[in-house]
Formats: sequence, structure tokens, C-alpha cells
Amino acid sequence: MKTTIILISKSGLPIAQLIQKELQAGSIITTTDAEGCQQVNSYESYLAEHFRELDACLFIGAMGICVRLIAPYIGDKYHDPAVVCIDSTARYVIPVLSGHIGKANELADQLAHLLGAEAVVTTQSDRTGLWALDLFESKFGWKVHPYHPELSDRHEAMNRLIALFVQREPTLLCIEAKVPGIEELKRTLPSHVTLCYRKPDTEELSAYKLLLRITPYCTEPLPLPTLTCVPKMWQVGIGLAHEAMPVDEIVAALHEQMVKAGLNPEAIESFATIDLKQEEPVVKQLQAEGYPIHIYTADQLKEMDVPTPSEVVAGHVGTPSVSEAAALLASERGELVMPKQKGTNYTVAVAAKRTQLLRAGHIEIVGAGPGDPELVSVRGRRLLEQADLILYAGSLVPRELTLCAKPGAVVRSSASMNLEEQFALMKEFYDRGEFVVRLHTGDPCIYGAIEEQMNYFDQYQMSYHITPGISSFQAAAAELKSQFTIPEEVQTIILTRGEGRTPMPDREKLHLLARSQSTMCIFLSASIADKVQAELLQEYPEDTPVAVCYHLTWKDQRIWRGKLTELASIIRDNKLTLTTMIVVGKAIDNREGLSRLYADEFKHLFRK
Repeated sequence: MKTTIILISKSGLPIAQLIQKELQAGSIITTTDAEGCQQVNSYESYLAEHFRELDACLFIGAMGICVRLIAPYIGDKYHDPAVVCIDSTARYVIPVLSGHIGKANELADQLAHLLGAEAVVTTQSDRTGLWALDLFESKFGWKVHPYHPELSDRHEAMNRLIALFVQREPTLLCIEAKVPGIEELKRTLPSHVTLCYRKPDTEELSAYKLLLRITPYCTEPLPLPTLTCVPKMWQVGIGLAHEAMPVDEIVAALHEQMVKAGLNPEAIESFATIDLKQEEPVVKQLQAEGYPIHIYTADQLKEMDVPTPSEVVAGHVGTPSVSEAAALLASERGELVMPKQKGTNYTVAVAAKRTQLLRAGHIEIVGAGPGDPELVSVRGRRLLEQADLILYAGSLVPRELTLCAKPGAVVRSSASMNLEEQFALMKEFYDRGEFVVRLHTGDPCIYGAIEEQMNYFDQYQMSYHITPGISSFQAAAAELKSQFTIPEEVQTIILTRGEGRTPMPDREKLHLLARSQSTMCIFLSASIADKVQAELLQEYPEDTPVAVCYHLTWKDQRIWRGKLTELASIIRDNKLTLTTMIVVGKAIDNREGLSRLYADEFKHLFRK
């Protein structure tokens, strides 16, 4: 941002200098001689020349002076810079002009945190915790169209819609796609807003004063003040004849084909085509307009199963489909919403990611962390709060982790289910277009048993994703207050298990891994402790430190320390079986592992 600091009160110079440094702001403007400042004849003449070219103007001094100085230059919130006033003691930070659109409110909050001050924000939507409708476009990347049946000016229409919303008039929010931003709206839904997941029914609109519609589809004006938000989600595949021209007419025709199919061209996220056509004028034009362009080889395209393959196309470019296959690849093997349409010198098809279509369900495999509900990731917690079904590994994951489920969500333990029963339950919710969280202990990539589930998901072409979690080996290091790598001594951590009913590859036998003398974290092996101890003693010294960690971060966590020769007895005497982590290595409790470099640099800290 192009930012200027107006220093009205000279006592505020340290504040101005701090802001200039932290925000990398431009000049500090003053009418007196002050070090590091730009001296001007008058604030009036400076603002007359520069006010309109600024993104932000920060005043340090009295609010009244700030208001009088900017008054002659105020236009409207869509063109004015953000103006913020800070008193000379840095107690209050006040956004004066362009609170939302100019981001003065956001800037005031940032400055308040920087200065330890209080932001005095008077915008009604901020004070009441309501959405800022005029920020949807910049915040979520949606193309926004305000409509009011009595107003033709766009800005006036938007202001009227905002007024209806902040006055808490009955509002209908229609969500017609699963795109970034809607989960935040759902999570912060005001009490006067009713939510639906479909195109609005004209008959039901009589109960509302305002309609908010999030849709990538073409719309017609409805007899109600409406804010239409168009998210970008269409992936458009194009096939082109050699040097297809004229470019503008082809681009217009592509858009026309989409409109005929009911798809709003404003919702185009990207275009895709074959590498043989990446230098075509149409592709270059679309690229110049700012669209991302996905380029695929014929080998990549021919792997896609499409509804309308062409032998003629295959003969020319080596793949039976360009537009449909490219659209599907760009949508991460999603779903065609407009099959191939032919023009005189082009073909076009449109696809969307399955996760973005309302009729498509989604499964998120979430790492629960080691057990403490506060150690699940922020993203994992948010997904748990959104889920329609939470299926958790009940024998390993504390039930407390699921207590954040939303009202109406189904929460089930998989402890008594076989794999087929688990999959049947998840598919039931998935087929209804709902959101499923499969909650695994620790991080799912470590003994998470997710391969079998993902095999099912792949067979049925279901949408899924993995959210990582904190592993119990990381929790062990934290609870032991140990760094598992020691400079110049131990630089490797081995995550493994002993050989019980599940065979281990010959090259991964414990005694072979132990030869490295690395820090070893051994999962799922308490029931074979004698065997584990015997194998480790083939390579580790008898006095090697060990830690036996039971229910790490759970309320009943227990940790026993000892020597390697005591490992089996610790586990046997305490009757430990499941959810026990064994840690072996000299990194446990080591406080003498600083490298010479760091020891020399910090040795003054350890002098008595």
C-alpha cells in the first residue's frame, strides 16, 4: 500500500517512526523540522496534491484536525484512501474514512496490535459481528453483483443492501456451490439469516427482505433486493483448429455456449488444452486476460475416460479427446457439467471439482493428534465442527475430540465395525452429498490403516483428502522434554514397530535398525516387550536410556524412564498393552548435546 504518515503532534514522532518501520510506510510528513521526516509548507497543500494517489493516510494527532484537513477532498468510499487517526499517546486508533472498502478498519486493528492500543471501530457490521457484504469480493474472490429493483446505480444498490442486512431484515442465503468462503459464512451465520442449498424458490421469497445468492450459474433478476456472488470454479477445456481466428469471436462463442448451458462465464477459474495448441492466438489471448492455462500432453489426455471421444481427433493430435479430457484433468478428475460443444473451429467442455458441486459428498481423513483435544490441528478442529458424520477410531481416539460436533451431526465409533461396515456408513452419507470426517489417531500416515479405505474411495471415484496430525512420537519428545536429534551425535529418528503377528520385512528387523544408534520410537509393541528388548540389546548398550509412554497427552498419561535392560519389566509390571510408545536412545533427557559451535556461542549463559 502507498501509505503516508501525517505527523500533527511532534510528540508522536516515535510512534510514527515505529509505524513507518513495521508497515514499511512511505514518508512521515510534518511542517516542522524533524529528523527523518519530509517537511512541507502546509498539510493542506500536501493533501491537495497527494490525497487521491494514496492508499492509506495515517494521522498522528487530534481527531478534529484530521477531519478538517481531509474534508475538502472526501469523495466516496469506493475511491477515498483509508484514513486512520492515532492520538499522540498511542492509546486509541480510529478509522476515519473508507472503513471497509479502503480497509481502514483492518488497518486500524493492525496498528492497534502493533502499538498495544485500542481500535475504535464504529462501522455497524463490525460492532454487531455481522458480515461486511461489500468485502465479499476482495475477501473471497467472488464477483459481486448488487441488485435493487428501485435503484440503477451499483454503489447505491450495494449501500441499500448493506442497510437491510445490518438492520437485520429477514435474509435468505442460498448456497449453490461448495467453494472457499461458504464454511466461514455457515460458521458465523447471523440469527436473521436463513440458509438453503439450492436455487431460491420464487414463492418463498415473500418471507424475506434480502437475498444473498452464491452461485456459478446464470441468474435472472428476482423481485427482491439481491446480492449475487459468483465464485470461480469452472474449468474450461478447449480444442482448437490450427490458427483458429478471429480470436475475439471464438472467446465470445465459448462464453455463449456456457450461457446456453446455464453456466456463468464469470465463474471460469481456468482454461485447459493440449500442449500442441499452447501457442495458438486464442490461448495467448486468454492468458493475457489473466486466466490460468493448464497445458497437458496427448498421453495425459488420452488416459481420461470421456463421453464423446473422437477417432478423427485422435488421428490429428494423438488423443481421442482434448476439450473434455483437459477440463476433467484441470478439475482434478472432477465432473463434466457441460459436455463437448462444437463450434466452427473449436470445441469446448466445462468441468468442476467434485468437492465444489452440491450433489457431491467429500471424505476428509483427519489426524486426531496424540489424544489431547487441544492438540488436533486448527484445520482438523474446523473440519470436525463442519462434519455431517464423524467416524472415529474409538479404541484409540478419545471421545472428547468429537464433542465439538455441530448439532445434528452423527458421531460413531468404528471400534466394533469391520472395514466393509465402516465404508458402507461413509458411503451412505457421501451419496447424500454430505461431509464425512474419518478421525484417526496421531497422524494417519503412521500405522493409520488408511490404505484399505483409500482403495475403496478410489474404486468408487469418491472425493477425499488427508489432513495431517501430530504424531505420538512428537508428543513423546514434548512430554520427555527431549530433543530427539543431538548435533554431531544423533541426526536420525526411526519410527518403527516390533514384529508381532504382523511380519516385518527382513531388512527392517529391529536389531538391524538399531545398528545406527539413532533415536528409535517403537509403536504397537508393548505386548512383545521381551522380544523388542532382546533385539535392541544386540546393538544398543545395556544402559541406553528408554522411556515407556502410555496414553500420551491423555488425562491418564503415565511415563516411565529407565535403562534398556529394564524395558520389558517396566511394561510387564505396569500391565501396559495398547497406546504405548517406546522410545530408545541417548537423546532422551540429553542436555549435553550442544555442538561445539553452539556451545562456544552460548557458553556464557551457563556460567555460575
